[in-house]
Amino acid sequence: MASDNVRTDRRYTKDHEWAKQENDHIVIGITAFAVEQLGDITLVNLDVKPGDTITAGTAFGTIESVKTLSDLFAPVSGKVQRVNGDLENRPELVNDDCYGKAWMIEVVPSDEGELGTLMDPDAYSELLKTAAH
Repeated sequence: MASDNVRTDRRYTKDHEWAKQENDHIVIGITAFAVEQLGDITLVNLDVKPGDTITAGTAFGTIESVKTLSDLFAPVSGKVQRVNGDLENRPELVNDDCYGKAWMIEVVPSDEGELGTLMDPDAYSELLKTAAH
């Protein structure tokens, strides 16, 4: 996977989720590497709704592809502000635009410093180099 698929405006987890600060909230989704590994996405199930509280490292939903079913893990803790309802009827958006239209959830973080503990783009690029072997 080429590192040009790593966006410089967000942070990353070892589980290939991304988190992007936007004003007072953090937008969360999965990376291009995750999409490539999963193959064609057939179902996105987000088990949270606005007002729910999530904890970093815990599952907030699942994503299913022609290859497998995988959990989606929260990169940060906080209160869910919005859920991308478009993914319920159009899971293929994840294949088409994982960094844009296929965001999963928006969270108001409970700990502002938590985002800084995630991998920066350079560290995530290094992780991808080792994952590719």
